[in-house]
This record gives sequence, C-alpha cells and structure tokens, in this order.
Amino acid sequence: MGMEEEAQIMLISPAEPKGSPVKDQQAAGVGILLQIMMLVLSFVLGHVLRRHRVYFLPEASASLLIGLIVGGLANISNTETNIRAWFNFHEEFFFLFLLPPIIFQSGFSLSPKPFFSNFGAIVTFAILGTFIASVVTGGLVYLGGLMFLMYRLPFVECLMFGALISATDPVTVLSIFQELGTDVNLYALVFGESVLNDAMAISLYRTMSLVRSHAYSGKNFFFVIVRFLETFVGSLSAGLGVGFTSALLFKYAGLDIDNLQNLECCLFVLFPYFSYMLAEGFGLSGIVSILFTGMVMKHYTYSNLSEPSQQFVAEFFHLISSLAETFIFIYMGLDIAMEQHSWSHVGFIFFSILFIGVARAANVFSCAYLVNLVRPAHRKIPSNHQKALWYSGLRGAMAFALALQSIHDLPDGHGQTIFTATTAIVVLTVLLIGGSTGTMLEALQVVGDNDDHEYSLTENSDVSNGYIAPDSDEGSSRSRIKMKLREFHESTASFTALNRNYLTPFFKSRSGDDEENDNIGALIRGS
Repeated sequence: MGMEEEAQIMLISPAEPKGSPVKDQQAAGVGILLQIMMLVLSFVLGHVLRRHRVYFLPEASASLLIGLIVGGLANISNTETNIRAWFNFHEEFFFLFLLPPIIFQSGFSLSPKPFFSNFGAIVTFAILGTFIASVVTGGLVYLGGLMFLMYRLPFVECLMFGALISATDPVTVLSIFQELGTDVNLYALVFGESVLNDAMAISLYRTMSLVRSHAYSGKNFFFVIVRFLETFVGSLSAGLGVGFTSALLFKYAGLDIDNLQNLECCLFVLFPYFSYMLAEGFGLSGIVSILFTGMVMKHYTYSNLSEPSQQFVAEFFHLISSLAETFIFIYMGLDIAMEQHSWSHVGFIFFSILFIGVARAANVFSCAYLVNLVRPAHRKIPSNHQKALWYSGLRGAMAFALALQSIHDLPDGHGQTIFTATTAIVVLTVLLIGGSTGTMLEALQVVGDNDDHEYSLTENSDVSNGYIAPDSDEGSSRSRIKMKLREFHESTASFTALNRNYLTPFFKSRSGDDEENDNIGALIRGS
C-alpha cells in the first residue's frame, strides 16, 4: 500500500514530465512574458527615438533589431529551442489575429479629401502598378533561373513570388513623412497605394496559387482573369455589404444612449472581424473585405456612434494595429535569427533584390507617365515625387505573412527559398531604406513642401479634378484617352452626387459631415 501511495505522490509532484500540461502552461507564461517585455522595450525605444528626432533608426527598424538581438542571444546561450517553443505559432496567427486590425485601420484612417482627389492616381499605382510589378518580378526571376544566375523555380511559382513581394508596407516612410512634413498629395499617394496594394497583391497570390494547384496551361489564361476578378470583386462586395449593414444597424438600433455605449462599442469592434471571416469562409480574400469594410464604416457607420464611442473605437483600433505591427516586426527579427533558412541560395536573394528594384521602377514611372499623360503641365506629378514614391516601396508584414504561407503552398523547399529571400528583403528595406528616408526626402527636396507645391491641396487652388481630370487643350493624338477619362470623370461625379443625395442620408443619422462630403464632391467633380 505504501508503494501505491508513493507512486501517486510521484504522479502529482511538481517534477512533471516534459510535455505535461503544467510544463506547457509554464512555457506559455514565460513566452508571453518575453513578448510583453519586448513590446514594452520597443514602444519605449520608439518614443525616445521619435522624441530626439533620430530618423536613421525608425520604430519599425528598432522593433526588428530587438527581435534580432533576442534571437541572437538565444542562439549564444543555447536556449534557442525553448524560445522557439514559446513563439510556436503558425501563419494562421498572422492572418487571423495580427493582419486584420492592421488592414482595417488602414482603411479606417484614410483621409477623404486627399484620397478622393488623388483617387485616379492611387488606383492606377495600386491596381495596374502592382500587376506590372508582379509580372516583371516574376518574369525576371524566371529568366534569372533559366540563365543559371539564381535558383530556378517554375514560372507560376515565380509569379507567386512576384505577387507576394509586390506588397508594400511603407509604415516607416509614412511616419517620417508626418514628422518632417511633406506634400499632402505625396503622402496620400504613398499611403493610398499601400492600402489598395495589399488587397491586389494577396488576390494575385491566391489566384496564382490556385492556378498552380490545378496545373492550368496557357490556354486557361481566361480562367486566371475570371478567378482573380471573382476573388477581388467578391471580397470587395462582402466588405461593402458588411459595412453598409453596420451603418444601418447603428442608425436605426438606437444604441447611442448612455447605458448602451458598451454594447455599441462591442458591436462596432465585431463587425470588421465578421467581414474578414465571412470572406475567408467563402474562399475569398478577408484582407480585401476588411479593408473596404473599414473605409465604409469610417465614412458611414462612424458618424452614427455616440461621441464617447467614436473616441473609443478610433483609439482602440489604432492601439491594436500598433501592437500587431510592432509584434510582427519583432517576430520577423526573432525568426531571422533562429529559424533555418535556405542561405545556400544567396544568388536568389541578391538578384531578387535587384529585380524588385527594377519592377518597382517599372511600376512607378510607367504609371506616373500614364497619369501625367492626361494632366495639364502645372498638374503633373513631379519627378522628385515619383522618385520618393519609388523609394517608399518597403516590404513588411503582408509580404512576410504570404511568404510564410508559401512554405506550405510550395513543395521541395521552394517555399523555404522564397521565405528566406523575402525575410532578407524585408530586413534590407526596413533597416537601410527606412533608415535613410529622412536623407532621401531632403535630397529630393520634398520636405516641408505642404503649401508651396503647385499641385498641393489648398483651399483656393484648383484641385477639384485631382489626378484624374483630362486637359481639353492637349493634342489630338491623346483624344481617345481623354474621352475615356472624361467618361470616368463623369461617372465619378455621378457617384459623388449619388453619395451626397442618397447614400449619405440613407446610411447616416447625422449631418455633421455634410460639409466634408461637399468638399469631397467638389474635389472629384472638377470646376
């Protein structure tokens, strides 16, 4: 009997075997503690750097370096295995918990005036430009493999790599833009392109992934186009539908009273995730859906909230997006220091960096040419702004998350090679390009030119036609392009009238934004 009691005592003693629930709980607790410590250090360091105007080490770069240092120390102290166990999560964690608040905040924080006045240029750079960058990158990587300059991948996988690496994340550049002060249109172009660019990149990646899994030949190019439109338009429709539904709910449910403000805030926070999961559940893109949900909820639903709830939701989404973005950069640093990467394919990394620079140039300068083609001389995008836009093409969270997913989507180590190249590109762009942004702005003379650039937004300047209005005095060789743009211009003006006369009264319960809507309409309609 004594032997049995001793055996029972051994079973419940603190010396639990490895892998037991107690050990797992302890490891999880230590991992969460380490993550919180790194987040606190990152935010404090970012505040100190921003306060002392240290632009060569932006906040994102500081977070990345913290992850690199902790991962390096783990390797030296032989605790790498334990730390990897504490940070043991999959790419689903990124797509389900970290990326949604970041993307929603991007759409939710769009400034209406500069965004709509530059709408034509933003769409051109984000949709057409991202497609050009993806195809150019994929084509160059494939040709590089054929010429034995780099690790050879199948053509469809090269296009997948081109799509994921075309996703830009200029959070570092934008923060420095705000600190130093730059042209409002340049800021709107960089920010607007990055927002819509993520949606385009993930749609292209998933379309190419589907093409690869079904082994479609060149004869099925029509299917590729249809599948892409199905994913993009379906996700957009889901996002708009959820956004407009939320606007009607908050307008007619009568939740903007004192004792229901908690319920009001909870429902507002849940709608973005509902949009995301709805799209993912139907095989669409949750990123695209939640982006447009954010834009609609800011323009229509937000004004239906009580003032305390408005303040809360604005601060809440800014908070969680900052936490998510900082954590992603920390994790990228840890991953680079600890994970096994395919560093044997150094040529693939080197030439990929060169190719994305070429592809970014093809994106920016070709799209800028098309935009300037229909602009009067005093309204063209200046060459220094085009160079700043090219320089702002940093890679970040979206490219990293898609590369992480490619490990499972692609066999035979191809995904691991792409993941290694992507992490190297992210580190290079964030540390080098992000750190030199301040110097770049000064060299291009775009610092502090908010009010003195001819195509800037001012109250008295003729900016109502933005980047999308044609010039009737151009040569006859451009008449066809101008006619198409006039049609687009007229349809945009019609949408503005529809928004002002029907959508706003139907979905909004307050008229406080009427003046803003009129200003937006004037910006789009033209004089």
